[in-house]
Amino acid sequence: MIELEPGNTLDISLKEDAQGRDRVEVTLQSPGCSLNLTPHQARVLATELIMAVNRAEVRSNLKHSQNVVRDAPPAEHRRGLFNQAFAK
Repeated sequence: MIELEPGNTLDISLKEDAQGRDRVEVTLQSPGCSLNLTPHQARVLATELIMAVNRAEVRSNLKHSQNVVRDAPPAEHRRGLFNQAFAK
């Protein structure tokens, strides 16, 4: 069970249909709101979720690294400090 927000949950469980085949059931707390997926469909959904999360993380990291680069001191200043430290 995954808590999406206080009082709202998402439950993922393995069920068996009338023919004895495995089904992955994704149920939101709201009554009547569920997905009944084959294992293949569940795998595709999981892959799509993982890919979307990876894209979001890459975007976040790119934004963060761009901000770090913008806030970095100019190259001449950094070189000057390096040279001063080893000028002896």
